[in-house]
Amino acid sequence: MTTQNPPRRFTPMSQTATDYPVLLIDSDAPLSELQACASERLNAALAYLHLMACSNVSDYAEHDINTVANTARIMVQDVTDVFAVIERRGFEVPAAS
Repeated sequence: MTTQNPPRRFTPMSQTATDYPVLLIDSDAPLSELQACASERLNAALAYLHLMACSNVSDYAEHDINTVANTARIMVQDVTDVFAVIERRGFEVPAAS
């Protein structure tokens, strides 16, 4: 007989700066709140990248471009992590009563 562990309420967000996850997503949050969180971050990332795309690259040092890319990566990774929780919740099989 195979037993399944219940899903954890708090899902760690991806991180590269630490060995231990410090940012967590409440997997039990209402889907509308999770979607609003992902939407806010995605829209911010898009606006940020649009601003950078309209800028003259020669105005920035190489370090600045790396900072821009890393900031966008972090914001998009946050969205990806929240969407993973939404997808997991969306494909859950309801418990039999």
